[in-house]
Amino acid sequence: MSQSESNDTTGYNERLILLVLATVQFITIVDFMIVMPLGPQLMRVLDINPAAFGLIVSSYTFAAGVAGLVASATVDRFSRKTAFLVLYAGFILGTLLCGLAPNYGTLVFARVLTGAFGGILGGISMAIIGDVFPDSRRGRATGAMMTGFAIASVAGVPLGLVIGNQFGWNMTFIALAISGVPVLFIAAYALPSLNAHFGEAHLHPLESIRRTFTVPNHLNAFALIIALTCSGFLIFPYISAYFVGNIGMSEQQLPWVYIAGGALTFFASPIIGRWVDRAGKLFVFRVIAPLSAALMFAITHLYAGGILLAIFVFGALMVCNVGRMIPAMAMITASVAPRHRGAFLSANSSVQHIFGGVGAYVGGLFVTQTGEGAALEGFGTVGWIAAAVGMTSIWLAGRLRSGEGDEVISAPELSLPLAAEAALDAGQPIIAFVDGPTEVNEVRLKSVHPELRREGAQHCPQRPRDAID
Repeated sequence: MSQSESNDTTGYNERLILLVLATVQFITIVDFMIVMPLGPQLMRVLDINPAAFGLIVSSYTFAAGVAGLVASATVDRFSRKTAFLVLYAGFILGTLLCGLAPNYGTLVFARVLTGAFGGILGGISMAIIGDVFPDSRRGRATGAMMTGFAIASVAGVPLGLVIGNQFGWNMTFIALAISGVPVLFIAAYALPSLNAHFGEAHLHPLESIRRTFTVPNHLNAFALIIALTCSGFLIFPYISAYFVGNIGMSEQQLPWVYIAGGALTFFASPIIGRWVDRAGKLFVFRVIAPLSAALMFAITHLYAGGILLAIFVFGALMVCNVGRMIPAMAMITASVAPRHRGAFLSANSSVQHIFGGVGAYVGGLFVTQTGEGAALEGFGTVGWIAAAVGMTSIWLAGRLRSGEGDEVISAPELSLPLAAEAALDAGQPIIAFVDGPTEVNEVRLKSVHPELRREGAQHCPQRPRDAID
């Protein structure tokens, strides 16, 4: 009996469960992403410099990263429903505190609290999908939940910017917290307990972490995600302030920039995903990664008054970010043995968060602003660094080796969530759900390998550990 069958989900409305999960994803991704385009207003109202603003961004990601490492080894000790409700309630509280923060220090503390709870919700949501829906319907369920990411990137962030511009940045977070409260009560009613995994044996948390971080190929994958995340977060938190202070764009025009960029990524991501599966992951990555690096340099060296050019370059950069993340995540997912993939991807999400915070903080150390609304100085230097770090990812991608007999997760399956994430290059952790060491992988492999049907699919066939194509 599968895990999803052993959980008592009879009598629950699956559509309502998906609606709850998609709504929570919408709220969490808007909460994370909205801080960056609100940068010009936050620096002006709180009277802080770019380095201090970078700490507001990185405090969330640092907290989410540390919490994710702890959760990867401990969260399975609680029922899915209990874990989800506790984490979501803590997230709402953190978001409300952000809106009520009277000063800079309180806001940083509130972002730490929000990140510690919100950074884990994405993984819990994917685990709930895996427990509730059988493999035959899990892909469609995941896609339905991911609409929360899509709507957040295309509509949620621009709407949050409009609220912030009209009523002040505090109201954006207060509105998010208020809208999230009814969802908490609906989730308490809609979600089943999902505690069938209580009977499973669990490694000691430290042993689980040790195993994940001592495999050489895992370290190669972590190095690749670090390069991709850092290169994006070096510049993305400061682009809005750069557009306003250096290019001459008004804060009221910023929502349209994100609407245009988000729409482009969602149009381009399925096309890129299909191209990756046809041409090969490493090939597509090596084509798009240099373009992304070039655009990182270009967007930090624009001329004053070039608003249309800035919008075009920003949209192209977002497309290239999703273009490099789709093959990269497909390669990273394939680099680990299926039986270790759950712990590895949770750790990978934590690494993304932590080094996203590192990138945001380091970028702020190079950028200065002489006064309120003044141009950012030193942003061109940050562009050089981001481009250089992005280029190192080409070499790192070539070092990855396959950790499984055959690919079980295709690029198109990752394109939608990665398109949502590409808006800020590490908005919400992307965790590809794999249902245990055998269930999903063997079902998929049986359709590919006739010999597995004869032998009962006890083991994945071995193949040379060549570079992932």
